[in-house]
Amino acid sequence: MSRQLRSYWAVVQLDLAEVLRSRWLVFCVVVYAALAGVFLLVGMRESTVFGFTGTGRVLVSYVHALLVLLPLMSLVATGQVVNKARDDGTLELLFSQPISRGAFFSAISTVRFVVLLAPLAALMVAVGLFGRLAFGQEVAWSFIGHCLVLCSVLVWSFCGLGLWVSTTVQNSARATMYLLLIWVAGIALMDFALAGMMLQWRMEPRVVFALAALNPVQSIRMALLSSADPELSVLGPVGFYLANRVGSTGLYVLGVVWPMSLGTLAWSGGLWKLRRGDVV
Repeated sequence: MSRQLRSYWAVVQLDLAEVLRSRWLVFCVVVYAALAGVFLLVGMRESTVFGFTGTGRVLVSYVHALLVLLPLMSLVATGQVVNKARDDGTLELLFSQPISRGAFFSAISTVRFVVLLAPLAALMVAVGLFGRLAFGQEVAWSFIGHCLVLCSVLVWSFCGLGLWVSTTVQNSARATMYLLLIWVAGIALMDFALAGMMLQWRMEPRVVFALAALNPVQSIRMALLSSADPELSVLGPVGFYLANRVGSTGLYVLGVVWPMSLGTLAWSGGLWKLRRGDVV
């Protein structure tokens, strides 16, 4: 095993132990489970969402709610990790050992990403199996797979942004403010601004689509809706335009590629900053 790989696994074990001792992991699991329980209680009935009933309906509603929560959880999990390690002397101690900054950054990124995603994947599979065992419904494994891919790229995009903030902004209070601004902009402000522009200027559907797709949360939401309802009837005229001009496959590819690219770009910027910044 090379020295770089040994360094990587050493930091993975160290960071994983810290995460398992922390409260935010328990918070994430409780939130995931509580949401799944609520949607199971209200969703296992005959009403439909985009043609889905039972567990399909539960999964559509569940992932749609997670589009609001996952960005916040990802930013909380990563937005202060480098600052905290710098302030308590962990960075200086680690880098005095044969541990590279790249190995450290890759290791904490892996741990935070996996810890955020693993409980969610387990719960989605459990929802599918519950519908099968309790109600005799077929498990929509392909749709579960689509949902997991979309949740993965959403987590990655905001983990990348959080790590970039953590390495770029050394003041903890200021970093927290930037993290909140990123979350609010991604979840609420861009939607409200887009709706306001649509009402004020009566923009064409292709312009609305282009502006909405810039928001990784919106691009993932459109990919989710296209997986559930290829006609995108819930989006009105914009949905008709997207269904005929872009198609469900195109929207799904966009919802995967753009957030992943954004997260990778932000992650790379954070790594570049860490390699050239001070550790104290």
